[in-house]
Amino acid sequence: MAAKQTFDTLMGDLKARKFKPIYILMGEEPYYIDKVSDFLEENVLRPEERDFNQTVVYGMETNAAQVVDMAKRFPMMAEYQVVIVKEAQNIKNWDKLDSYLEKPLASTVLVICYKHGTIDSRKKFMSKAAAVGVVFKSEKLRENAVPTFIEDYVKSKGGTIDNKAKLMIADFIGNDLARVTSEIDKAMISMTEGEKKVTPDVVEQKIGISKEYNMFELRDALINKDALKANRIVKYLDNNPKTASLYSFLPGLFSFFQNLMVAHYSDRSERGVMQALGFKSEWAVRDYMKALRSFNAYKTMQIIHQIRVTDAKSKGIDNPNTTPGDLLKELVFFILH
Repeated sequence: MAAKQTFDTLMGDLKARKFKPIYILMGEEPYYIDKVSDFLEENVLRPEERDFNQTVVYGMETNAAQVVDMAKRFPMMAEYQVVIVKEAQNIKNWDKLDSYLEKPLASTVLVICYKHGTIDSRKKFMSKAAAVGVVFKSEKLRENAVPTFIEDYVKSKGGTIDNKAKLMIADFIGNDLARVTSEIDKAMISMTEGEKKVTPDVVEQKIGISKEYNMFELRDALINKDALKANRIVKYLDNNPKTASLYSFLPGLFSFFQNLMVAHYSDRSERGVMQALGFKSEWAVRDYMKALRSFNAYKTMQIIHQIRVTDAKSKGIDNPNTTPGDLLKELVFFILH
């Protein structure tokens, strides 16, 4: 069976035109599946070859037997034919691939895009697919890896981003990578070459995330036990629900205090916290080092519980009439006291 490939190694092979007879792209993160599929769709064949040699079908409109029939065709006046199956999670009985993968056509590049889930790796055709082609599992990025992803993406576009802007985007959007990249593209589209710097001002103006009233600033206020600043942010959010809300803040708060609980059981040095949380820079753990002094392990556990309670109440559980704004006020008060 072929070794597990990362996104970067897979893309490196594709850019070198090392194509395989089959690609099974599956997993919970659609972003990487789309990136690989789009590259194959745009780069295996020349534009003039695609009319006769490139087929794109959708899972709701086809079945596994038809996909196999397509894969068995030979290219017309081209080195390859490409068959791309999008939304493949809607197709049943992928076992039909079993016999085809015994001897797949070297001239066919079959791409199966199976989103929001995975195919059972114990199935025979999966081991055969891995032996002759690529089985790529696209996993959701951990929340604490999103800032690094943002920085790398901005660099790939020829720009730079400062730390606060990076965290503002990560805290506001989370690990929805398609949306993250779309918002960054929107912010950078009007920038000139050599001046592509994403700052908090740019994030506020182009993406619509306030540089003063956001998750990053609320977290900073809570860590520093700055009740005045925290309550000012909560009041602003309550009066401007379109900018952000309890529902967008709870996941970020939960993730932070969950990580803080892990940090409490590391050796509590910068290097130890970095290793425990999987961060790559000391700057990334700065807030956690402060928070270790502000919240002991017992209080951290209480806060995690209270965030869960607030989440349940925000969904109407044991909450007849408390508004989201008041729930956030109550939660912030609990964290600060």
